[in-house]
Amino acid sequence: MLIAQNQENTSGGTQDLAALEATVRDAVREQPVWDFHTHLYPPSFGTPFAGAGKAADPKGLMLWGIDELLTYHYLVAEVFRVVTPQQLSYDDFWRMTKREQADHIWKHLFLERSPISEACRGVLTTLQRLGLDPADRDLAGYRQWFNEQDPDRHIDRVMEISGVSRITMTNAVFDDNERLRWLENRHVGDDPRFAGVLRFDPLLRDWPAAAAQLVRWGYPVNKTLDDQTVEQARKFIRDWIDRVQALYCAVSLPPDFRYEGPEDPRTSSAVLRKIILPVLAERDLPFAMMIGSRLRVNPELRDGGDMVGLADVASVARICSDFPHNRFFCTMLARENQHELAVAARKFGNLMVFGCWWFVNNPSLIDEITRMRVELLGTSFIPQHSDARVLDQLIYKWDHSRDLIANVLVDKYRDVAATGWRPSENEIRRDVRLFFHENMSNFLGTPTP
Repeated sequence: MLIAQNQENTSGGTQDLAALEATVRDAVREQPVWDFHTHLYPPSFGTPFAGAGKAADPKGLMLWGIDELLTYHYLVAEVFRVVTPQQLSYDDFWRMTKREQADHIWKHLFLERSPISEACRGVLTTLQRLGLDPADRDLAGYRQWFNEQDPDRHIDRVMEISGVSRITMTNAVFDDNERLRWLENRHVGDDPRFAGVLRFDPLLRDWPAAAAQLVRWGYPVNKTLDDQTVEQARKFIRDWIDRVQALYCAVSLPPDFRYEGPEDPRTSSAVLRKIILPVLAERDLPFAMMIGSRLRVNPELRDGGDMVGLADVASVARICSDFPHNRFFCTMLARENQHELAVAARKFGNLMVFGCWWFVNNPSLIDEITRMRVELLGTSFIPQHSDARVLDQLIYKWDHSRDLIANVLVDKYRDVAATGWRPSENEIRRDVRLFFHENMSNFLGTPTP
């Protein structure tokens, strides 16, 4: 009788665990996500590929379609591993048209070897979820399908398929192409599907060059941070926060970025301390730091030529400590930084860790990093952002990440259930909503009603 009872309990437990897993996967799949960080734009910023919609703009910022997917800089870097610069020079590659580059990548990474890298698989996932058949291997057919799409309606379709409810842009004020679009069209950022984020890397990466630009733009500053310079630079940030209607401000920083405290003599530290953080405290806006990118290690690869380096988590901790009234988002590029960064987030409530950025946005590392963060931080972080540069990438980046995040949560809820604490469906959906939307909105100070 005792054996039979144990068998019944085991069977019931198995059924309970299966139901728990199904609930978690349903919750993760169905929860709309506010994509915290992308490089995407609406059609108002122009598109170099018009499809069946607006006229093509060669310098347009809205990237979409099969040729943009195939010429993403991850794949450009990958193709030069199999067709070396000795066989095809960088200059010859960059002289190709976009279509010719896409043909080259399709041939060498998809047809002449199996497309098993994450960047290649992402193209295939995207085609499949859009209703195209990757088994056809029909690049001309895929192109024809995209040619028939209107870019504005295509945004809605991609957002629906990927489960993205809102896209957060990256609005780089020091990029002339983008800056002029904001200046020439005050309605350029009005699309409600896209939220603005002001990015100003040169202020911290290269103050002398940034200062020279500010002077050309009508903000009389000096290389030394005198009172006039500080106030004019603050005015510059205020003006562009208002123009972009920025939800937060952001910078990408090199791995050797350091902040040593209030007496740190570095110009970057003084700019942070005297200019950037006072304005953000005044406006009650968070500051996002993406740390660890070493730019142009191979400049001939252009956007694909950047490298990763080990960053200094202690600098982030000192910033959080010295500026307790500011809020900070932070992600780091090196795998080796992830544990220390999560520990730092345990110490500072004004630090929100987010996403698996760039070189750690690979399945094995997403799984590892998300598990570690859950174990240290519970539900109090933002597990992922897409970092998409091509609209259609939203599909594969969120499809793949949702599966990985669900795997982690299934295991963690099972661990909790083994103690006798059985999470309800409402509790699971609440937690997933925190991960994919409310942790971000609450930290921004715009909580969901």
